Amino acid sequence: MKIIEMRIKKTILFLGVVLSFFMLTNCQEAQVAQKPNVLLICVDDLRPELKSFGAEYISSPNIDAFAAKGVAFHNHFVNAPSCGPSRYTLLTGQYGPVGNNALFLRSEKIVKGTEDIDKSMPEWFRANGYTTVSVGKVSHHPGGRGGKVWADSSKIEMPNAWDKHLMPVAEWEHPKGAMHGLANGEIRESRATMDIFQTVEGDDHLYPDGAIADEALKQLRELASNEDKPFFLAVGIIKPHLPFGAPKSYYDRYEGVDLPAIQHPEKPKGKTTWHGSGEFMGYNRWGKNPNKDADFADDVRRHYAACVSYADAQVGKVLAELKRTGADKNTIVVLWGDHGWHLGEHAIWGKHSLFEESLHSPLIIHYPGMKKTGAKADAVVETVDIFPTLCDLAGIEIPVYAYGESMKKILVDPNTEGHTAIAYTRKASTIRTSTHRMTLHKDGFVELYDHTSAEKETKNIAKEYPELVEELKQILNTKLN
Repeated sequence: MKIIEMRIKKTILFLGVVLSFFMLTNCQEAQVAQKPNVLLICVDDLRPELKSFGAEYISSPNIDAFAAKGVAFHNHFVNAPSCGPSRYTLLTGQYGPVGNNALFLRSEKIVKGTEDIDKSMPEWFRANGYTTVSVGKVSHHPGGRGGKVWADSSKIEMPNAWDKHLMPVAEWEHPKGAMHGLANGEIRESRATMDIFQTVEGDDHLYPDGAIADEALKQLRELASNEDKPFFLAVGIIKPHLPFGAPKSYYDRYEGVDLPAIQHPEKPKGKTTWHGSGEFMGYNRWGKNPNKDADFADDVRRHYAACVSYADAQVGKVLAELKRTGADKNTIVVLWGDHGWHLGEHAIWGKHSLFEESLHSPLIIHYPGMKKTGAKADAVVETVDIFPTLCDLAGIEIPVYAYGESMKKILVDPNTEGHTAIAYTRKASTIRTSTHRMTLHKDGFVELYDHTSAEKETKNIAKEYPELVEELKQILNTKLN
């Protein structure tokens, strides 16, 4: 009888071990099968003015800490020097129209149904089983809607893309008001009546990004609580977009700080894509011109820096919440600046040119299991590369219509070479290699600059190197066509 009992106990023990093994195996298989989440953080008008990108005077501790965990692309270039067309390339993986209405033009075609339109990046992830949510300024209009105050739900900027597309406006009344808002609900009626910058005592909720960050944390908690479905969460921070307003505590960080000299501050000679900084100059500047008043120029730069630090704080809140939820262990995180911004270089205060300052923006990527943390990549890459890269990292098919190249090889080995990057406006297009920039105007005029020289983009050498010009023209035309 005892022998039978012992055999029964051994059988039960054996079955328990087998059951435990299958449960563990199935759990591991479920974990392996679970696609990684995606957190995309977009920051408006952010040039590489970050300590981790070499701007030593800038206080950007949260983004710098993120750069120390991921790979920072120091030669990332956007495909258009303004918000709308740049975000079009990010969200579609394709070169597109040049205006801020680029995504709305695409939307009109989708609504009419007259032609097949390729799926956008969030729509592609949604089709692959992801819950997709946007908060803040991800497409050109914060919240992704059109109409007079950008709040008309019948006019969607990106149809079929988001399960939720949210824009908390707090006291700024509507998305358009928040986009160009200053402290305590001040809405821009016209540029001329709104100050170009300000500092106000108070906390982060003085400006719209405080509300955007709060909503992002709320959505992150909800998404992370559903472990059965991966999420694609995009968060768009508005600052440092004009007007330059941030709580005074951020401006105070720059009291007494020596600012670096403005590089090549003179208006360029000859034909270029220089412009008169109309967006900037249209605000109330108290009769001052930063190209003629060095003290005013420094004050503008300090207020831009304050906005960078304020944006950095919002990024820090989102990344901290991601970690608190535990979802960070299975989340790909991308931080992207939608284009650069001139702070007096070439006597420009703004974007919209095809000089380096308008097109150069920060890009940082981290993914679970990354080996080369804290690395700096010097490879030239462009914004259209982000869509295929996220697909590659998430283990989903890269759509054939995505123009860019996956950066996964560079993330694995940051010494890997990149490729050329292009950008365009209505009047010209440009191509950037690791050593040169060539800009081709619609009338055939060419600018060529050597980035290995001290002159960089101040000396046009196109006439001296006709063979290089022809080679770059061919590459540029091939990529655009």
